[in-house]
Amino acid sequence: MESKYSRRLQTIQNHVTADPQSMPVLQLNQTAGEFFAEQGYSVVLPEKLQTGKWNVHRSTISPLKLLSRFPDHPDIDTSGQLTGKQLPLGQLLGSSIGLYFINRPEWIIVDHACSAYSYISVPLYDTLGPDAVKYIVNHSSAQAIFCVPETLHVLMSFLSEIPSVRLIVVVGGLDELMPSLPSTTGVKVVSFSKLITQGSNDRHPFRPPKPDDVATICYTSGTTGTPKVSISYPFYAISFKSAEGVVLSHGNMIANTAGGTTGIKFYPSDVYISYLPLAHIYERSNVLLLAYYGGSAGFYQGDNLKLLDDMAELKPTVFCSVPRLYNRVYDGIINAVKTTGGLRERVFNVAYNAKKQALLTGKNASPMWDRLVFNKIKDKLGGRVRFMFSGASPLSPDVMDFLRVCFGCPVIEGYGMTESSCAITYMHEKDIVSGHVGAPNPACEVKLVDVPEMNYTSDDQPYPRGEICVRGPIVFQGYYKDEVQTKKNIFKLAQGEYIAPEKIENVYAKSKFVAQCFVYGDSFNSCLVAIVCVDPDMLKASAAKEGIKFESLEQLCNDPRARTAVLADMDAIGKEAQLRGFEFARSITLVAEPFTMENGLLTPTFKVKRPQAKAYFAKAIADMYEEVSSSKLSGERIM
Repeated sequence: MESKYSRRLQTIQNHVTADPQSMPVLQLNQTAGEFFAEQGYSVVLPEKLQTGKWNVHRSTISPLKLLSRFPDHPDIDTSGQLTGKQLPLGQLLGSSIGLYFINRPEWIIVDHACSAYSYISVPLYDTLGPDAVKYIVNHSSAQAIFCVPETLHVLMSFLSEIPSVRLIVVVGGLDELMPSLPSTTGVKVVSFSKLITQGSNDRHPFRPPKPDDVATICYTSGTTGTPKVSISYPFYAISFKSAEGVVLSHGNMIANTAGGTTGIKFYPSDVYISYLPLAHIYERSNVLLLAYYGGSAGFYQGDNLKLLDDMAELKPTVFCSVPRLYNRVYDGIINAVKTTGGLRERVFNVAYNAKKQALLTGKNASPMWDRLVFNKIKDKLGGRVRFMFSGASPLSPDVMDFLRVCFGCPVIEGYGMTESSCAITYMHEKDIVSGHVGAPNPACEVKLVDVPEMNYTSDDQPYPRGEICVRGPIVFQGYYKDEVQTKKNIFKLAQGEYIAPEKIENVYAKSKFVAQCFVYGDSFNSCLVAIVCVDPDMLKASAAKEGIKFESLEQLCNDPRARTAVLADMDAIGKEAQLRGFEFARSITLVAEPFTMENGLLTPTFKVKRPQAKAYFAKAIADMYEEVSSSKLSGERIM
């Protein structure tokens, strides 16, 4: 019997591969025109290079030219011009921004409208610890730091370890509370208001940046170990992030924002609530896109638990978030409906099914269902949201469909990276098919490169697979102070954190019970699991000490008490190595059979073959995630 997954794949396939007869043929000439009517999402351009298959995909929106400027405003070529073209900064932003780093020796205060930037920004995540902050400040040679009063004491505690810094500006602090430092330190601490006053009284000629000038250096979060990337001219192969600084020019940022305007239209009346980290390229791109249209952005008060209160106050029309929060919204509504039970639950189910069926057939559902059921749900987000966006990790198709029905607005999913200035692909606002991330950004072109070790090829059916490679004006300038980098295994968890599994496996290898270890995670789950090949002698000795009876090593590996002991020891080792919370394995499976070249799990250099191990232990991995899911519902800790 055909599974629901194969049916969904077929639906998407039918949607993506449009009938050429129904599409406008963009036939500029006989050579190019024949390629422009093949697909609904992208066009395929042949590019003959020396080696490999070089089919290049572009958006059907702009098949003849990659966008690098706004079609309606080609004069805008730096990111600072966006706010100046539309609104004063005071009208655009709802409150002050958290923590930024600047690495420019001179200070130029333009005016409150901030019509253009004259510095390089290096934003920080507020969750970073002191060691990470010190690393980024020193690596970027930052000379000035903007911070809030709450973080000032942290900076002061290691000021001597960041010798490049000459100025600390406290946003929101009172002048009389600013600490004074000995002149020997060479560092001044001033309030933001005092800095504005000094700049107003001592103006310098403004020097606007050029498109090729660096706008920002983004130090991406979540990656551990030496950062890696694969570069293959003329394409940059982008398949994971780096912990190093990603250098983005003004031209990069403008191209990405310009590409976004071709599929999504905002208006000056639109209101955006900003709660995602402003150090993340996703959020920075959102704010720039809104600035281009002249909309307004309100910043939440800093507490995720009060986000709904902030939305009720602001009543945003645009909401951008990540699957982790959307999943909570989904769970919250489902649980509330089940709790009410009875007639209300039946009414909700009837309304949901009726509206979903209407949406999937391209029809308008009866407004009665909104009045009866869904307007109350919409009010939870302020009642005015007309666009919802999702990024950072995959959104479940079921959750996407649920959001569309309940909130009655387009839900758009995209895929991107810091190295691509944000969006590489995104859905069209009128797209009603879930389970994909849309077409290429009109500011880039995309191709797939075969990955033989993972059995991925661009000839795979029904969908080609491979390493995603991107080319165009959105591609970053390189990694700051790190020109030569190589490849490394890495993956992303559902909440957007990047994991270097080999580093974690090396930590767990210090456990007396662990002979070999395979750490697994993916972007559909928020935690890690692990397959542990045990040290037989250590495990048997521990079992004897605890009075655990067993007839074979395999039986002992399946004993819950053995799992508990091993995981406890691994947790202790992980804490000692200062693993972060998301780097701990939440569940483990103990195995007696070693990883070897003979069973296909090791390379000749004794490294774990990750794709093969994933397939070999597929059932165990699925069982562990089911166990983790059950424990979350019951509030229990896995083993």
